[in-house]
Amino acid sequence: MQIRTPYLIFLGDAHDQLAAKTGVAIAEWRRELCVGQLRLPGCQADAGLPDLTLEEAAAAGAKTFLIGTTTRGGRINEAWQQLMLRALELGLDIASGLHDRVADLPAVREAASLFHRAIHDVRTPHGPFPVGTGLRRPGKRVLTVGTDCSIGKMYTALALEREMKAAGMAATFRATGQTGILIAGSGIPLDAVVADFIAGAVETLCPANDPDHWDVIEGQATVLHPSYAGVTVGLVMGAQPDAMVMVHDPTRPTMRGLGDRPVPGIAETIEAHEACARVTNPRAKVVGISLNTSRLDEAAAMAEIARTADRFGLPTIDPARTGCGPIVSVLKGM
Repeated sequence: MQIRTPYLIFLGDAHDQLAAKTGVAIAEWRRELCVGQLRLPGCQADAGLPDLTLEEAAAAGAKTFLIGTTTRGGRINEAWQQLMLRALELGLDIASGLHDRVADLPAVREAASLFHRAIHDVRTPHGPFPVGTGLRRPGKRVLTVGTDCSIGKMYTALALEREMKAAGMAATFRATGQTGILIAGSGIPLDAVVADFIAGAVETLCPANDPDHWDVIEGQATVLHPSYAGVTVGLVMGAQPDAMVMVHDPTRPTMRGLGDRPVPGIAETIEAHEACARVTNPRAKVVGISLNTSRLDEAAAMAEIARTADRFGLPTIDPARTGCGPIVSVLKGM
């Protein structure tokens, strides 16, 4: 899959930054590939890019209209269709990571054919994938896990890979979600894989490798999330992680999309993920904690990081504030 760049990031009418996490993350990790953002009235998200119309973006050289907002269930809003048609008319391709396929919209598909433009539905897995075996394979793997979904697992994984490489380690980021795939240029959208093959898909994504090579695997949701645990369990089993990094937002009271259900504690979430991971790797363990302190000021964030490290006896970081050095040091010694 070759997606033309630069991108115009479409944020729609996202009600907060998390609802636009795809666009925001691409702007942060691949800003050089973005000409601007397009926001609808009422949009509460901001990727920090210039606000452009479709016409302005085309004139600035945009090649792909990239849907950077997420919706519950990955649904395409019907109101976006006219924008997609206009983008195709102006010469832009379309890329989307939603569950609903842009290519399944008859008018958009026909317009893409008429204007000789491409549609990239990156959440469509390119199988077939095998059933997972649980057999050990050489190479090392670190998996980011968390107390909830949309909490910073991808960000932590990308930051880990960057700092591991800077420390001279052989490391490869393995994308398992649509945003990670758009950033990395490859990967497998696990939540679109048939359940029987999720673990096998992860084994394919992270195959046998050199003994000192680390796959840095992007986590999905949590094994304690009633809605999405099915994907997480398959991911943990297939990853056979040697190490896991627990991601947590200390300011989030309830689980994403579940009303008043409290976010589970770090201790019980570590216990649950280690129990799951040890089915296929008996030595799997959580080696560090990554806190998402974006809603705290500097003093409060650093105090929370120190308290968490002291409470759990694990190196604790916020990759955006402190970097990942303490956790990278642990991985380097494994």
